[in-house]
Amino acid sequence: MPDALATTTAIALVFILAGFVKGVIGMGLPTVAMGFLTLLMPPAEAAAVLILPSFVTNVWQLAAGPRLMVLLRRLWLMQVAGAFATVAAARWLGPVNSAAAVTGLGAALVLYALVSLAPLGLGLPTAAEPWLGPIVGATTGIVTALTGVFVLPAVPYLQALRLDAEDLVQALGLSFTVSTLALGVALVADGQFHAPHLGASLLGLLAAIAGMWLGQILRTRMRPASFRLWFLLGLMGLGAHLMLRAIL
Repeated sequence: MPDALATTTAIALVFILAGFVKGVIGMGLPTVAMGFLTLLMPPAEAAAVLILPSFVTNVWQLAAGPRLMVLLRRLWLMQVAGAFATVAAARWLGPVNSAAAVTGLGAALVLYALVSLAPLGLGLPTAAEPWLGPIVGATTGIVTALTGVFVLPAVPYLQALRLDAEDLVQALGLSFTVSTLALGVALVADGQFHAPHLGASLLGLLAAIAGMWLGQILRTRMRPASFRLWFLLGLMGLGAHLMLRAIL
């Protein structure tokens, strides 16, 4: 019983933190949650617990924007490719369940932090989207199947499209929602999602909503750029720790 209580408390704290990050900077919930949950449980279990909080909070983010149909017409090839690649890679390799999953997750966190910290200012010509979008989507799907993290290379690609702020937030919500659904399908098809995960996932959802509410309140009282910097540095440290733990 004490161990179960400690695990339940730890899951709640992880999702409060992940929701807080999302409330402040508009993203980061799945990335933070997967990074910390793998300190408590195997990656496949962490991905199963993540499904409900990730899906609900990203649908919330997706529905808040005004131009969903415009973004769907622009990004549908990327989303279809990502969903197909997630399910196909999971069926081939096993969803978030390979021996290298923790190492891959750690590497993905470090790479994501480095890319986000680098002042690249990339821009893409519109003519490249029809062929580059599906490649980015498929690559993101493979990374999602292996690690449970779906920010690479989707986030840098969407940022390079130079969307306005509202469209970018909604496009991220769209991409994360599709990735979450595809990962959920892969986990169910592989028999990785069980009844206990539903209870933990519901707890995670409630905790994430509380964290988002707190983050949105404090966002007006802090500098998001400074918070983002420390968040990314912390994410890099967490990723390095996961890689070293898996290797050693």
